Amino acid sequence: MSNSPLSMDDWLVYRGRFVNVTFLLQSGDKEWLIRIHDGAIESMQTGPFVMPRWTFRLSADAKSWEKYYAPTPTPGFHDLMAMIKFKQLKLEGDQHTFMSNLLYFKDLIKSLGGVVQ
Repeated sequence: MSNSPLSMDDWLVYRGRFVNVTFLLQSGDKEWLIRIHDGAIESMQTGPFVMPRWTFRLSADAKSWEKYYAPTPTPGFHDLMAMIKFKQLKLEGDQHTFMSNLLYFKDLIKSLGGVVQ
């Protein structure tokens, strides 16, 4: 298990202080299993994985993530929910934690831009 190379913003950790979840983030054939404990990234493992255990999965192709992380994203790629609506991003699994903490996850995924690309 590798520790996260990211230093998380204190406000983001505080906002997610009740979030305890493991989720899978996928960009094309690359995968990251991210474990959140009390709002902070506890571990971030790089795949491929045989049978990972996760609560929900966010998956998109590499070009979609590239457009999402652009300095000025085009319409439809400016937000996770927009990407889901336009079928560029798939949200699978138990969506309760994701939807209950949507702003937290939007900021968290945005902060992972240097890692995901």
